[in-house]
Amino acid sequence: MDRPPKKTATAKPASPAASLKSAPVKPKSAAQQALDKLGLRTPMDFALHVPMRYEDETTVVRLADAPVGESVQIEGVVLRCDITFKPRRQLVVQLQDDGVGLNSGGGERSMCTLRFFSFYPSHQKALAVGQRVRVRGELRGGFFGFEMVHPTIKPADAALAVALTPVYHSTAGLPQAYVRKAVASGLQRADLSETLPPQGLQALQALGLPPQWTLRASLELLHQPPPEVSLQALEDKDHPAWLRLKAEELLAQQLSQMQARAERASMQAPDFAVHEQASWSAALLKVLPFSLTSAQSRVATEIGRDMAAHAPMHRLLQGDVGSGKTVVAALAACAAMQAGWQCALMAPTEILAQQHFAKMLQWLQPLLEQHGKTVAWLTGSQKKKERTAMLASVESGQAALVVGTHALIQDSVVFHKLGLVIIDEQHRFGVAQRLSLRRKLTHTQGGRQLSPHLLMMTATPIPRTLAMSYYADLDVSTIDELPPGRTPIVTRVLPGAKREELVARIREQVEQGRQVYWVCPLIEESEALDLRHATQAHQELCEALGVEQPGDDETALPLVGLMHGKLPPARKQAVMQGFIDGHTRVLVSTTVIEVGVDVPNASLMVIEHAERFGLSQLHQLRGRVGRGAAASACVLLYEPPLGQVARARLRAMQQTNDGFELSRIDLELRGPGEFLGARQSGAALLRFAELGVDDDVLAWAAEQAADLLANNPQAAQRHMMRWMGGKVDYLKA
Repeated sequence: MDRPPKKTATAKPASPAASLKSAPVKPKSAAQQALDKLGLRTPMDFALHVPMRYEDETTVVRLADAPVGESVQIEGVVLRCDITFKPRRQLVVQLQDDGVGLNSGGGERSMCTLRFFSFYPSHQKALAVGQRVRVRGELRGGFFGFEMVHPTIKPADAALAVALTPVYHSTAGLPQAYVRKAVASGLQRADLSETLPPQGLQALQALGLPPQWTLRASLELLHQPPPEVSLQALEDKDHPAWLRLKAEELLAQQLSQMQARAERASMQAPDFAVHEQASWSAALLKVLPFSLTSAQSRVATEIGRDMAAHAPMHRLLQGDVGSGKTVVAALAACAAMQAGWQCALMAPTEILAQQHFAKMLQWLQPLLEQHGKTVAWLTGSQKKKERTAMLASVESGQAALVVGTHALIQDSVVFHKLGLVIIDEQHRFGVAQRLSLRRKLTHTQGGRQLSPHLLMMTATPIPRTLAMSYYADLDVSTIDELPPGRTPIVTRVLPGAKREELVARIREQVEQGRQVYWVCPLIEESEALDLRHATQAHQELCEALGVEQPGDDETALPLVGLMHGKLPPARKQAVMQGFIDGHTRVLVSTTVIEVGVDVPNASLMVIEHAERFGLSQLHQLRGRVGRGAAASACVLLYEPPLGQVARARLRAMQQTNDGFELSRIDLELRGPGEFLGARQSGAALLRFAELGVDDDVLAWAAEQAADLLANNPQAAQRHMMRWMGGKVDYLKA
């Protein structure tokens, strides 16, 4: 008789909380951590991780035919495999190539030495005497014949590659074989469906892209190019597959910029429309000791129109060194404060913030006092008592204007009613800092969230192609005219050997009552860079001019002053004030005086090791002189020999004082990094397209982005998420 089956105890289903406790998250492996470090997480990340170069493992060459200095693949028999200890421990292998080369003569057999300074028993086993192997590496030639150092090894009977072997950017602990496998898997899983509309694809064909080059086909070719593909076309990014990637990337970038602009247009901001007859701006203009240029008036009108609208202003004010951006910012601040709102002005350095504070106080304090308001000053080096008082005035609304450094965005700073943010030298601030400022400044009024108006200023003029791409989300105002009375600056380029002649010129300037800047790139000796530091330059100038150094007396104002980043804040301020007041005649400094410092009596700027500076920085430093009526000069001291880029920079500085022309040259020499600054850390960088090279593709992308957002917003969102992910938020900064 069949027995009934035994009842088995059934476990109760575990609660979600219990299952979470019983299944701890497994820690990431070292390889996963390394991939995270490279930013490779999603299938799309892997698909877009294109090779940085390729190796040709599809063919084997004879040694006699192989070009010296290039990576080649050869086969041969191991004749000798020894460990030697001179000059250091190494594995030395003698390989005999049994092929007859085109240039080798009748039946000559070729030999190659393989050297391994880091090796394991597996190397010795694979390279045992008599083994036939295939090796690949850079072929070197010398007195002792051919040689390869640390070549890759494979058995000679291994199948040859059918495509060029990709070499990817990697990191420690992440071998190429692992990256190749991960990329191939990601490419297979990534969603590469078409987002471009048919008319966009047709327009792309007009740029020279055949219709068969879909995004998938392009990426598959770039990751696994067949041997017949031109390596030159791949390396120069001239292949149609590259064109498709550039178009997709620029389209994503334009879409994100246009969407950011549209989102801001839908937000609400304070309305600063005021009556001109009784405006604070008109009162300020009456007390200024100068008249606005036509360019300043035009730009002030553009900004005023923005601030009278209901959407938050997001404007970049660009103007060459000394063009008068600060007074335009003061006029904008007047409009905000007259309407009952606070204005914050943030500068990247304490010295520049101090300059702004002094100037704003001089211009605006009489106006503010009439209305019972003050100007607050916030920096990281403030004493606690002073800082507490300033924070209280900001929170209560007593301080209508708040000037400072990044200390303005600390949690302890609470604004009463902030309506306008002015950021000077905006490229010096990180994206996260600017985002933090915008987020904390949102004000609620009558149940509505009001976002502050934002005015960013830069003395680094932006070339048109850069404005079309990275700054397409901004409205750009340009002051393209210098105030009258600015004397032209003569620029000379001198080798360091002529320092003595230069010191004699400085002595003349000092005797005539003029003042001199001497700028050095470092303040400490560096083994990597043999640069003369500021302390040594200061000592030498004191000796050359017969000036005694003040020693430890911090209250003394020497004839030759020294300014650098490691000085205490109070000492920095004293040294700078001594130079502004004229007590100090020569100021030896690091680049902390690059922007904002205004001393009309300074007529000579010396920049030591000028070959180490960027073109934009050189132009900024030169702009510290020529602010008065006296003839001014800038001397660029260099140490030969000069590299090609450094020579081009110094030549450009000598040939023009036009900041816009210099910015164009700088973009050609260095790429967009100089202009973008910390904006790079958030907004998606152009990994594939090149500004100045792919401008026709950029124009295509701008046109298609507008069409896609208007007629197919879902496809636009898919395209942006594919390329940018969460980075779109950074465009709000």
